[in-house]
Parts: sequence; structure tokens; C-alpha cells
Amino acid sequence: MSIQQQQRPLDVEMHNADDETAPQNEPLSTKQVKNEAGGYTFVVDNMCRLKRFIVLGSEGGTYYAGEKELSQQNATCLMALIEEGKGPEAVEVIKEYSVEGRTAKQDPIIFALAMFARCSDLNTKRKAYEVLNDILRIPTHLFIFVENCENLSKPKTGWGRAHRKAICKWYTQKKAKNLAMHVTKYKQRNGWSHRDLFRLCHIKPDNPSVQFVVRYVVKGLTDELKKQASLPGVSQDISNVYEFLDVVERAKDMNEDELTAAIRGHGLVREHIPTDKLKSPEIWKALLEKMPMTAMIRNLGKMTSIGILEPLTDEADKVTTKLRDMEALKAARIHPFNVLVALKLYGQGHGDKGKLSWEPNSMISSALDDAYYLSFKAVEPTNKRFLLALDVSGSMSWGNCVGTPGITPAVATAAMAMVTARTETKHHFVGFSHELVPINIKKTDKLETVMQTISHISMGGTDCAQPMLYATKKKLKVDVFIIYTDCETHSGKIHPSAALKKYREQMQIDAKLIVVAMTSNGFTLADPEDSGMLDIAGFDSAAPQVIREFVMGGLG
Repeated sequence: MSIQQQQRPLDVEMHNADDETAPQNEPLSTKQVKNEAGGYTFVVDNMCRLKRFIVLGSEGGTYYAGEKELSQQNATCLMALIEEGKGPEAVEVIKEYSVEGRTAKQDPIIFALAMFARCSDLNTKRKAYEVLNDILRIPTHLFIFVENCENLSKPKTGWGRAHRKAICKWYTQKKAKNLAMHVTKYKQRNGWSHRDLFRLCHIKPDNPSVQFVVRYVVKGLTDELKKQASLPGVSQDISNVYEFLDVVERAKDMNEDELTAAIRGHGLVREHIPTDKLKSPEIWKALLEKMPMTAMIRNLGKMTSIGILEPLTDEADKVTTKLRDMEALKAARIHPFNVLVALKLYGQGHGDKGKLSWEPNSMISSALDDAYYLSFKAVEPTNKRFLLALDVSGSMSWGNCVGTPGITPAVATAAMAMVTARTETKHHFVGFSHELVPINIKKTDKLETVMQTISHISMGGTDCAQPMLYATKKKLKVDVFIIYTDCETHSGKIHPSAALKKYREQMQIDAKLIVVAMTSNGFTLADPEDSGMLDIAGFDSAAPQVIREFVMGGLG
């Protein structure tokens, strides 16, 4: 069943014949276009559309546009950037967002990288391969990139000289021990294996220890390799790599005590442990000692289910301390949206798939709540007056945010707004659909409470001018309006940009408008010719910093 065929929440169409200002279902200027809902909005430029795509993706589509349609629109945007001569600049953007950990998922960035690498513009292609190692940090990323390139190159294979050279370089520039960890931890993805890539890129490493790892991948830990590692005068690198690979191979037949010793002594990770041994609390305790942050967050439910994260245990204390370590979160590139998903999943006490269940530890839930705010880039408050306006119309309850079931755009907007509420003391929450909707949210509320509150609000049509009209009517002194929306406004008597100008005139306040887009469509409420309006992508982890710079005049 397609998105269009499924039952949708009702969007209410309002009659607006009496107002002198152009209603939202008529264009305010020639620069506006009709959005998917039938209203008229401005169009974001292609670079802004790229940023929305890599932050929000197109999985799940929107209330008005299906996933396939949204994906095609974003692919067209990437090609347009290349045609505009902005390909190299666009590559720099996706590198920046990837390296700084500003996106919840790498998949849209990898797709964009593949498109830039397979295009006919030589400058863009060269730049894409130049940043490949910066973006594709683990084999999973590499496998996804290769698959995207193959699909984009059909009916050809796409394995030209530049492509082969870049894939070879990905492997050969790594230190042997690091490469050994990569090839044993991430063995394959979607049918692609390291052996496949070695064959296709014609890998010929110069470094003897890297050669050793390549030969292991191709033929296993053969007697020939064992003999090479035991030769007099063999390099320490080869000895270390052999010792690690030997332990990885023997782990398949180790008992619990041997495995815990191997984890602590040789750095084995969860992927090296036989499935039947992952029911052991002692093995998980050993894994937790040096477990990377991302893996720890992903396995909170599992570790709770087997009893090692009971309240007041050393392990629970270790987890909560780590979750509240801002520098550790930053170093691991932990994205706030992924923490939000983990908080929701952990709190429900069971996975979305499978039979795994657990009794949530409230201390860990509280630490996840703190980690959510800490994972955004910290900023100083502006001390300005903020009206935080959440779009709770019918379209915002449709689909999901960043391709994650259960996190609708409406729920995500509330979580995003809480970041500003925690930073800025002068703020006021409102919700809107075709009219203002009361929202009982306080900055001291836990995220779980906020998400539950939003999910129970009744829906209506979409009128994104409501926050400005409300502030004008109530004579509220507002320096900054932040509207969290999908920009599918259509049911109001006045356009949002016109409502802002009207507010400025009547209140004599040079108020600014920030549109936080929660879907990757191409529409915005922000007038591109008004320097007091800004469009940003929701769940960019640098959003608070961008908002502050704009409010304080740093982006002008």
C-alpha cells in the first residue's frame, strides 16, 4: 500500500475570501511556488536542499510526497548543483557535515558522495574521491558507497581507474592493526565483502603488514601466514597483527573465561564473540570496559536484559557517567537524534523487532535525557525573547523523521525546541495547526514526557502564520520566532512572511524568523530576500550554534 493510499489525518481547509492580503493558497509574489499541500511558499536553493537531505534523508516520505518522489527530487537537486558549477563546494559541505557528526545517519551523505563521484564533471569527481577517506570511516560506509556507485553506473560497472585507485587507497593507507580490526569486525554488507573489493580494485599494498592482512582476508589464517609470522626478524607490526587474528579465529571455540580474557587482553569486540556466548553477563561486563560509545548506546537494552545494568551496580554507574561526558560524546560523534531514538526505545522496554525485552533502569533513562542535550554543540544564551512555535498539524503526524519509525516530525519538533528552551531563559511555547493549540511543555520536562504530550495533541490544517498573528494580537514582545514545521502551510488568510512584517510594523520590533525544516522537501516559509529570516535543517547537531550566530547578527 502506498503512502497516498493509507488513511491520513485530516488537514482542514479554511475559507479566506475576505482578507485584503493574499491568502496562503494564492501566491504572494512571483518567487513563490505551490507546495504539495496546495499553498504557496518560497523555494529553498539547491545548497539548502542538499543540507536538508543529508540531515533529514528522504526515508518514509512525507504526508504529501512519497519516499520515492522525495528521493528523486533530492537526486535532481544534487545534479543541479553540479550543473551550476557548485559540485566541489557541495562535496565540501557533505564532508563538513560528516566529519563534524552533524547528521544522524551517513546514508544520505554516502549517496551524495557516490553521485558526485560518478558525475561527468571532473572537478566534482576529483573532489569527491579526494574526501572519500574522510567520509567513509568504516567498512560499512565503504560497502554502501560501492553499491551506490554500481547502481548509479548501470549498465556499466563503474570500476574505472579513479574508482579503483580510491578504493585501494582506503585500505592501504590504514595501519595494519587497525585494518585487521576493520576486516574482522565488519566482514560484509548487502552481499559485498572485502574479498570482492580486493578483486575489483586490484589491490597491491606496498606495506608488508598490510599485505599480511590482505592475504588473511583472501585465504584465511593459513599455515603459510603462520610461518611468515614466526620467521626470525619479522616486523613487530606483523607479529601484532598475527597475534590479533589468531585470537579472533580461536574465539569461535573459546569458553567464557577464555573469551573474557581475550576481550580484555586483545581488544575483541561484540562482533568477534560467538552468538551463543552473548548471553553471558561476564562477557558483557568485559565488553563494556572498553566499549565504544555508539555500541554502548545501541546495546543498553541487551545489557539491561541480562542483568548487568541493575540499579547501583558498577556497570550502571559506568554507563551513566559516560553518557554525561560531553567530550566523550563529541569524540564519538554521537548525534542527538540517535540519543533521542535510544531514549524512546530504552524507555519502552523492548525492541522494535525480535523478542528482546527489559525493565528500564530510570538512572539510565535520566542519563540518556542528559546526553541528548549534551550531544548538541554547546552555545551561550543570547538572552533574547523567543517564541517557540511547533507545527502540530495533520501532516506533521505522518511518516517519520530521519527514517525512524515512531519518531514523527511532530514529536521531533518538540525535542528540537527543548534544546532552545534549555538554553534560553526567555521563551514561550505555542503549538499551531489552522489555529493556536495549547501546549503544556516546560523546560524542566523530561523528553519522554514531552514526546508523550505532543503525540496526544489533536491535529488540524496548517497555517504557519499563526505564531506571528498570535504575538501581534497579544502584543507579545518577541525578538525571535522559531517555527518547527514541514513548510506545507496552506490554510491561512495571510502568508507567514507577510504576518512577520505586519508584526514588525505594529510592535516596532525587528523580529527575526527561523524556519526549522523537519522534512527534506524543497519548500520554506522564509523569504530569501529578507535578511531577518533563516531556514535551517532540523536535527542538525550544530543547529543551536547556527541559531545563536543568526540571532546575534553573525550570519549577516
